[in-house]
Amino acid sequence: MLNYLLFIATMGSLYGLLALSLNLIWGGAGMVNLGLAGFFAVGAYASALVTTSGHGPILAGWMLALIAGGFAGLVVTLSTTRLREDYLAIVTLGFAEVVRLLAANETWLTHGTDGISGIPGPWKATLGPDFNAAYLAIVLAVLGAVFVLVRRLDRSPYGRVLRAIREDAQVAQVAGKSVLRFKAEAFALSAAIAGLAGALYAHFTSYIAPDLFLPLITIYIFLAVAGGGTGRPAGALVGAYLLMLLLESARFFVELVPSISAVQRAALKELLIAVTLILVLRLAPGGLMPERIPVAPRPRAQGKR
Repeated sequence: MLNYLLFIATMGSLYGLLALSLNLIWGGAGMVNLGLAGFFAVGAYASALVTTSGHGPILAGWMLALIAGGFAGLVVTLSTTRLREDYLAIVTLGFAEVVRLLAANETWLTHGTDGISGIPGPWKATLGPDFNAAYLAIVLAVLGAVFVLVRRLDRSPYGRVLRAIREDAQVAQVAGKSVLRFKAEAFALSAAIAGLAGALYAHFTSYIAPDLFLPLITIYIFLAVAGGGTGRPAGALVGAYLLMLLLESARFFVELVPSISAVQRAALKELLIAVTLILVLRLAPGGLMPERIPVAPRPRAQGKR
C-alpha cells in the first residue's frame, strides 16, 4: 500500500512539472502546445539512451533531457514564425506524433516498440525498497525548484511582457517588445521542463516505449491546468495533483460497476473525468485558483490630500 501511495505521489509530481511547463506558455503567453507528450518523450529517450547505451551518469542524462527538450521547443517555435498563431497548435501536435513514430520505427536507436528497459535509477541497488521514497523526495525537490522559477518569472517584468503578448501581441510589438524572442524563449524553457519531466519519469519506471507517450498525456495536462487555474503556477500544480487523484479514484469506482467489459470500464473512466471537469469549470470558470492580475493604483488628484 505504501509503495502504491508513493507511486501516485511521484506521478502526480511529474504531472505537476508538465502542468507548470504548459502553464508557462499557455497561461503566460497564450501559446497552445498540443505536443507536450512529444517533448516529454524527447527528454525520456535522451536520458535513457545516455544512461543505457552510453553508460553515462544519470545526472548527465537529466541535463541532456533539459537541453534536448529546450532545443526541440526552440526549433518548433521558429518553424512557425511565418504562420498564424493557431498553426502552432497543429505543428506541435504533428511534432509529438513524429517523435512517437520515430521511436517506434528507429529500432537501431530506440529498440522500436519493444522499448528501452533497464534504465537505471539513482542509488536504486543501494536503497532497495526505500528507492520509491527517496525518488519521490528527488522529484519533489526538482518540482519545488521549477515552481519557484516559474513563479518568479510570472511575477517579474518578463512575466508581465508574456501576459501582454497573450492579450495582444501587436500592442506589445508596438510597445517595443520583441514578441518572437519572448515567445521562443518561453517555449524553449517550457519544453525543457517537459523534457526534464520525461527524464525523471524514465528513471523512475526503468522502462519506456512509444505507446507510453500518447496524446492522452497532453489532454490530461490541459485538463489539470484548466481545472486548477490557467495563468497561475499554483493553480496548475494543484490541478495536477487533483487530476492524479481523480484518475485513480475513477479507476477504483469503475471496478465496482458490475457486468461491463474492460473497454466499457475505460470509457466510463474517461466519462467521469470529463463530467468532473465540466462541473469544475461550470462552478469556477477560471479554475479552482484563478489568475490574479495586479491592478495598478489610481493616481492621486493634484491638490488633494
